[in-house]
Amino acid sequence: MAECITCDVAIVGSGFAGAIIANELSQKGISVVILEAGAGVPPNINDYMKTFYNASAKVPESPFPPKLKQNDTDKDLIDPLHVAAGRPTVLSLGADTWQKPEQSYLVQKGPKPFTSTYERVAGGTSHWLGTSLRFVPSDFTMKSSYGKNQPNFPLPDWPKAITSQSLSPIYARAEAELGVSADVKEQSFLGIDFPKGYSYPMPKIPPSLLDQRIGDALAQLNENETKFLEMGKPVTEVKVRSLPAARNSQPYRNRRACAGNTNCIPICPIQAKYDPTITLNEATNRGARLIDHAVASEIVVTNDRISEIKFITYQDEAGPKTGESCVKARIFVIAANAIETPRLLLMSKNNGRTARGVANSSDMVGRNLMDHPYYVAWALLPPNAKPVFPYRGPLITSGIGDLCDGPFRAKRAAFRVDIGNEGWNYVIAGGANGADPHVTTVDFVNGMNSSGLNVQDFSQIRSNSALLGPDLAHKLNDLITRQLRIGFLVEQTPDPNNRVTLSAKFTDALGLLRPEISYDISDYTKQGIVAAFKMKNLIFNKLGAKDFTVRAAGDPTGFDEVIDGKPVQLAYGGAGHIMGTYRMGDNPRTSVVDSFQRTHDHNNLYLVGSGTFPTGGTANPTLTLSALAMRTADSIAVDLKSHG
Repeated sequence: MAECITCDVAIVGSGFAGAIIANELSQKGISVVILEAGAGVPPNINDYMKTFYNASAKVPESPFPPKLKQNDTDKDLIDPLHVAAGRPTVLSLGADTWQKPEQSYLVQKGPKPFTSTYERVAGGTSHWLGTSLRFVPSDFTMKSSYGKNQPNFPLPDWPKAITSQSLSPIYARAEAELGVSADVKEQSFLGIDFPKGYSYPMPKIPPSLLDQRIGDALAQLNENETKFLEMGKPVTEVKVRSLPAARNSQPYRNRRACAGNTNCIPICPIQAKYDPTITLNEATNRGARLIDHAVASEIVVTNDRISEIKFITYQDEAGPKTGESCVKARIFVIAANAIETPRLLLMSKNNGRTARGVANSSDMVGRNLMDHPYYVAWALLPPNAKPVFPYRGPLITSGIGDLCDGPFRAKRAAFRVDIGNEGWNYVIAGGANGADPHVTTVDFVNGMNSSGLNVQDFSQIRSNSALLGPDLAHKLNDLITRQLRIGFLVEQTPDPNNRVTLSAKFTDALGLLRPEISYDISDYTKQGIVAAFKMKNLIFNKLGAKDFTVRAAGDPTGFDEVIDGKPVQLAYGGAGHIMGTYRMGDNPRTSVVDSFQRTHDHNNLYLVGSGTFPTGGTANPTLTLSALAMRTADSIAVDLKSHG
């Protein structure tokens, strides 16, 4: 083994939290080394864009290494056994692959599939959308606010030091770093707190035509229509608000304004959307050292403190390993995400001295895996409606957040609504013909009906149309311009049986055990999806839209409910919001880290990212985890100074 690298702070993972902490500390002259399991920061994104353009499956992971298939004509995915730094992908989480370890990196035990993905490259989850919402105040106090008289209420409080008000100025710092476009007045709802006189770094992204259409449709409602929401007061209007986004509405920090490429996921071709490589480059320019293709393999404990982290290096995505080394530091930060962080902790046995893994005296490492189960619905506006012209602009510009808090949370999950600007692109993707508008075009050229639009008068009485020339153009212009999609991010209960453990059998190309996942959704969360279904019906009815939402045959995420006396088939997808597996708390017996994300067991080890979230609410976690990373960086700097 090579001689250990030494520094003040060693960080594993260069995503949002890792990059922010590295940059904050390097500004203070603190020496930082960052281990990145995947590829480093490229000089530009041209190769990523080329890979994306050439990929037949435009899934969120397609631009980034490692490759999904040996070549685009391969039927099967590359076996994760032959990948040095593997990752879950959309293609590996299908109905016929999610429980096949020879195709799926995650070894899934069920009973339901965990369907979110992540990257293993510098910058972490670069395929994020950019949504940068603050949590609402009650998200931090669920037990106190809604579960006081329920001994088995499944949602705990966050540590007392973490509140909407205490995080407000740190949220502001994170919004400046990410470059968030939004309007304070519009975002001041449900008690969200802003510093006096505060303005977001940039004006809000303008709403789309569909945003405005849905806002108009929900402007006048009656109490009977909205009674199912159980908000505790009559709801006669539902507001559509612009979403705060880490996307430039005007030039910001030497980056261009959004040009409306409708490609935020998986990659913004002009980098108008923030991604962590921006902050990572600033950190390395200030002296932080990034070591890529370096997979942390063990955290070494000496006298209850972390003394070093061992890592394996490799040259290309198939391995094999090219060497082994270690990094010694005064403080260690694990920022590898809510699956890879517990995996590393559980792998770190220290010759039996930490038999349950590092930082795991509570037996909470890996437990309480959460996401935002995503209920998606799509429809077609009526023939007499003005077109909304999807497939333009950012993927999502507005949503409905006012319904994500209220007395209903005592008995069912909250939801937040996204309004999609990409038509049916996402919802009918995955077949041989790709996604819309291509699928519908192929349907009308060949007399097929893969998308569901090619039926005369939307009845099955007559055969499908086969059109060419002006007839084809007129039909596509009529139908595709009226497509709409909405999605519901649903609150998930933390369940200790939803967990990340180590596979006893399946490894990667470096010989490291892969993550094993056990996952299900609770009745509390399912009832949130039921409420989302009812809200979908209200929105579509008010628009006069025809519902085309279907659950794919054999969908393993599916479940059946009886709603208003009728059987209904429901399903969920992954939101990419992986949370909860090393939760923070004031009690070391029921949590892994404290409010500064420092482990209870080892005072020089921090675990950061959304894995520390005790609950997930309905807001995308990125802004909150970024704010918490800044709070942690402040704590580390003070700790280093006070200890010389």
